[in-house]
Amino acid sequence: MNPMDHPGLFRRIMGLWPPFMGAGIRVDHISRDWRRVDVSLVLRWYNRNYVGTHFGGSLFAMTDPFYMLMLLRNLGRDYLVWDQSSRIEFIKPGRSRVRACFKLDEDTLAAIVEQTAANTRYLHPFTVEVLDGRGEVVARVHKTLYIRRKQGR
Repeated sequence: MNPMDHPGLFRRIMGLWPPFMGAGIRVDHISRDWRRVDVSLVLRWYNRNYVGTHFGGSLFAMTDPFYMLMLLRNLGRDYLVWDQSSRIEFIKPGRSRVRACFKLDEDTLAAIVEQTAANTRYLHPFTVEVLDGRGEVVARVHKTLYIRRKQGR
């Protein structure tokens, strides 16, 4: 049985994954079609930085694997998907629970399929915002994913 075939089970497994569990990162929701993932992080004594706000590494970690996983589930076994690069902009200090919502739409998937039709690599940019409890942007993460159809497919 592949846990990724069951988003609810996979969500619970991610809660036990040491990088997330140790940082206090929680996967709150994965849609059945893997086109939306909601993640949150509560400020605790063990994930604060020196000045008492969210540790930047935890904010970055909470955004790490999701676009890759979402693409792998939606494009299927005929595709290679890797994180090519990431960068984070810290906008303001995070002093409360923060959340990030990852969304993947049909237009993006269609563009990726079109760009990789000739077995060429395609670098697709994604941006996700980390929001505080008032909906204000705490950080903005820019990710570029390497996507290519597997050889002979």
